[in-house]
Amino acid sequence: MRQAEIYFKGEKAGLLTQLDNGYFIYEYNDLWLSNDSKPPISLTLPKNKNIYKSDYLFPFFYNMLPEGINKQVVCKHMRIDNDDFFSLLLITARYDTIGAVTVKKI
Repeated sequence: MRQAEIYFKGEKAGLLTQLDNGYFIYEYNDLWLSNDSKPPISLTLPKNKNIYKSDYLFPFFYNMLPEGINKQVVCKHMRIDNDDFFSLLLITARYDTIGAVTVKKI
């Protein structure tokens, strides 16, 4: 099992988990849920107490990954398998992302 904290504008919003069988889970932090002024991290992951489950990395997070030659360079340099999307997300979305969401390994 691997986990990462999901931050929105520097504040912890939730937890992304990849189980040993490759299954993904996303759940919002209770404090984030209880504050009505905090938005969902994505329109595809609305704020609610439900735990989101998926057989593959959620499209919102997948779209944060580099593509093409950038992905190849990162994977080669960091010795990551091209299909290990969770590791790639941890490395590339820690500090510098296009949007307000960052991802930090636990």
